[in-house]
Amino acid sequence: MSRVSLVIVSHSDKLAQGVAEVAAQMAPDVVIRAAGGLQDGNIGTSFDKVDAAVQELVAQGPVVLLTDLGSATLTVESVLDFLDEAPAYFADGPLVEGAVAGAVAAQQGADAEGVVAAVLSAAKTWSSVTEPERELLGDDVCEAEVVIADPDGLHARPAALVARFVSDYDAEITIDEADAESVMSLMALGVKQGQTVTVRASGAEAQKAVHDLVQKLKSMPE
Repeated sequence: MSRVSLVIVSHSDKLAQGVAEVAAQMAPDVVIRAAGGLQDGNIGTSFDKVDAAVQELVAQGPVVLLTDLGSATLTVESVLDFLDEAPAYFADGPLVEGAVAGAVAAQQGADAEGVVAAVLSAAKTWSSVTEPERELLGDDVCEAEVVIADPDGLHARPAALVARFVSDYDAEITIDEADAESVMSLMALGVKQGQTVTVRASGAEAQKAVHDLVQKLKSMPE
């Protein structure tokens, strides 16, 4: 199955390029195209720019598009109307947070529906940072504390690395109650280098997941 690609549509070419750059740091194997601004570089959205980006990527597999403002959304909808049955989808979520969440989901092998869902959930995740993402109950829960070694704490790049790392385990895993598979949830914790966090897991591979994740967090660059 082809990996899902992303197209970032913005009124500003610089903004689209910047969002694409940030998302690409989280998902190195995902193709992300920026389609921002008008053809002459001015502020606006270009049907031709968006269409060219989508046509390039849709030939390789599913494509998910994100936008910044209403008129960009109208442009995307017009492009999609001309694509007939091509696997291209609009995700109506926050541009930056959604692009990061969608890119990580695509990196982890999610299909287009899963990537769109990740984009849509990004706003909810960010707005509910004070609420636990998951509550692990039962006798099979394992936990351990670890001091964060990475200079960036659990922001951006390290959060994406952790999310990808834990996705391979048959377990429900949290870090300080945040879903360890959610980049946005991890970033929202605001954890810095030197802080102690609690890793918890439940499920068939809970013990292994906690052990391996603790080692991972200890060994991330200092």
